[in-house]
Order: sequence, then structure tokens, then C-alpha cells
Amino acid sequence: MYITCFTEILAMATPPSNGQPGTQPNPLMSFLPMILLVVVFYFILIRPQQQRAKQQTKMLAELKSGDKVVTASGIIGVVITVKDKSVSLRSADAKFEVTKASVTEILDASTPTE
Repeated sequence: MYITCFTEILAMATPPSNGQPGTQPNPLMSFLPMILLVVVFYFILIRPQQQRAKQQTKMLAELKSGDKVVTASGIIGVVITVKDKSVSLRSADAKFEVTKASVTEILDASTPTE
């Protein structure tokens, strides 16, 4: 195909209607893709992260002595004491004190003794 064919096709198209009343696009329609993008980002990225943060906070609030936990570094241990910002763990023959935020999962929750 030659370039002249494309120009002939373009010449057949109807010209844009600039300056005619009532034919301007709605300003809201120009922002619609951006609004949809923000909504999609909220449901794909922001909302799930907020839910995970709430679950983590709830789990750390329920943390108590005797629970078997996993830390962010992969250490599995049993909780000895729980303080405001730290947790003491016993793993095999070692005793660790880690921050509460580094506890990622409770494997076995201890049952309260009566």
C-alpha cells in the first residue's frame, strides 16, 4: 500500500466539529478513566493491605504466653512473656526477645488452664 492511500482514507472521514454549539465533550467524561483507575487501585492494592494490617493487629493483641509462633525471620518458638513492644520466645535451648511486629503467625494457640 502506498502512503497516498492513507491520505485518501483520511480525506473521506468527516471533519471534527470544532466550534459548533452542543458538541463539546463533557468534562466529567475526560476524568472518568482517572477516576476508574483510582477505584481499581483502591480495591486491588489499598483495601487488601488495610485488611492484612487489621488482622495483624488483632493477632498481636491476642498473643499470650504459651502460644507457638513464627517470626518474620523464620524462627519458630513458644512465647514466654508478652510485653508492650516485645515478646520473649523460647526455641529449643535458646531464649530470644523480639519485637511484637516481627511475629507473623500463631501456629498453636495455648489453651487457658482452669
